[in-house]
Amino acid sequence: MQEVDILRAVYGVIQERKLNPSDTSYTASLFAKGLDKILKKVGEEATEVVIAGKGGTREELVYEVADLFFHTLVLLGYRDIPPDEVYAELRRRFGISGIEEKNSRPA
Repeated sequence: MQEVDILRAVYGVIQERKLNPSDTSYTASLFAKGLDKILKKVGEEATEVVIAGKGGTREELVYEVADLFFHTLVLLGYRDIPPDEVYAELRRRFGISGIEEKNSRPA
């Protein structure tokens, strides 16, 4: 399975949990707790990525980035934004200087 395919597959499961929640689903429990809980998890996972990136092992960093990807996909699912929109934005930026791209954004 290609990398983007796994992200789409995970997003599909997230959407399924959103539409058909169960008491045994962690994802469904996040949706039930609402946006603030989801945002808190994204923040926690981002912090854990920073910590693992600074002093953790390779395996710890991979694990934490996977957690961050997952919780970011939950946030996108909550807002009904498919990952393809993020991929399109990355494609738009590809080949453009990061400084140039940032300077082109509205103030």
